[in-house]
Amino acid sequence: MTSVKTGSELARGAVLNVVALIALNLRSIFTLLIAWMLGPAILGTFALAFAIVNWLSMLGTFGLDTGAMTLIARTHASGNRPHARRLLELAVAWGLGISGLTAMMGIVVLARLGPALHQNQTVILATSVLLLSLPATALYRISNGASRGMGVMAHDIFSRGLTETLSTIAFLLAAIAIGLRTMAPVAAVVLGSGAGGLVAFGLARSVFRGSNAGWRSEPASLALLRFSAPVAAYGIINTLISRMDVILLGFFVGRSDLITIEQLGVFVAAVEIAGGMRKVRQAFEPTFGPVVARQSLAPDDTDMQESFARLARWVLAAQLPLVGVLCLSGGVVLSVFGRGYAQGILWLGILAVAHGTNSFVGLAETVIMVRRPGLNLVNSAVTAVLQVGCSLALISWLGVTGAALGTLVAYLTQGVLRFVELRTLFGWTWPWRALWRPTLAAAIAFLPALVVRVLVGGWAGEVYGGLLFLGAYLLMWKRLGLEPSDREVLAELRGARRR
Repeated sequence: MTSVKTGSELARGAVLNVVALIALNLRSIFTLLIAWMLGPAILGTFALAFAIVNWLSMLGTFGLDTGAMTLIARTHASGNRPHARRLLELAVAWGLGISGLTAMMGIVVLARLGPALHQNQTVILATSVLLLSLPATALYRISNGASRGMGVMAHDIFSRGLTETLSTIAFLLAAIAIGLRTMAPVAAVVLGSGAGGLVAFGLARSVFRGSNAGWRSEPASLALLRFSAPVAAYGIINTLISRMDVILLGFFVGRSDLITIEQLGVFVAAVEIAGGMRKVRQAFEPTFGPVVARQSLAPDDTDMQESFARLARWVLAAQLPLVGVLCLSGGVVLSVFGRGYAQGILWLGILAVAHGTNSFVGLAETVIMVRRPGLNLVNSAVTAVLQVGCSLALISWLGVTGAALGTLVAYLTQGVLRFVELRTLFGWTWPWRALWRPTLAAAIAFLPALVVRVLVGGWAGEVYGGLLFLGAYLLMWKRLGLEPSDREVLAELRGARRR
């Protein structure tokens, strides 16, 4: 019965997170507006600046979002609500201080190092201005982490999903209207991040209303920083891995005849679409983290393993149709960004497989983070070194396609490392038995769709192939049926709704 209740908790949290992600995906409108109104060159410039700043934002947040979520979840489970509130205050104070210092140091380094590396002045200016958003980003992440630690999953919908996204779009349109072009996306992100961060903090504080802190700050600060430091380290490297392709391509722009700033813009569009694979895991992860943190206190890992297997099946079942459609119908999907973007169809297919793999095996990262967070740092460091070496060689040889292949190699390596660690250090086996239904459904559905895609050329082949794959996938699920444990979870959810 405990397992069913845990599954219901994961499912209810996932529903709220899906709503948050739908709201957050309105941000795709922001990227589309840049592509439509400003063109691929400015999209490429902004994406390069954003990739660098997004990487540095992990240093500014210093893992305090994950640290606050995990420690607050444990503290709340023990009934010590005042200490949980104190952890929020300490995490926000440290986050604002570290992120502010990171922004100032970044601006100084860019001013000195950028010209020495012969970087474009427009990219240097855009990156410097965008660094001003780091404190707001830290405030948003830490505040929402605290809310999740207290079991409140809906705050992300209002802070980032609605406030930040809609205000960023509004600021972009206003900036373009007054004549800004290259700096319009940058200014919009800085102002939108500030609005989202303030709303997130206000909502997080409302959860602790009526609780007086009354807790010594020194031991709480040390515990928070000690837990967050390794999380920050592997978060920095993980983010570098996720942005490595764009950053390395930006380094080659102007140095190689194989890569132009316009091609970088097309590649960014492919990354934006393929990155949606991560959204599937993000629908479950905010709930999965606190659940695993609570279950880690038990004397054995039975409940943790069952939660992990169930979530892996759900994530895989949701990801496989997305990967299939992007591989079969990538040109049609990319055409949403405008004319000329369909040239990235090969890049999109490779990136879809890469990001899908990373999102799926990334569930193991949450388990490892709760028990042995230092291992994630080792995984990320090995993956980053491998990705840099492979990407530099492949980009020099294949241009933009090399960047996509470098990302695929990196994510496959990271997945293998996590699999080995779960098996050798935790004694777990990968839940293959729990995954056979979605795997079989996708494999059978993909074969006829691929035949149609090969035989029918052009956009018609892409559309027919994608639709056939989705229809066959759903039909196979109807034939195979749900796992018995998933049916129990659905029954529990229906019963709770009636009550």
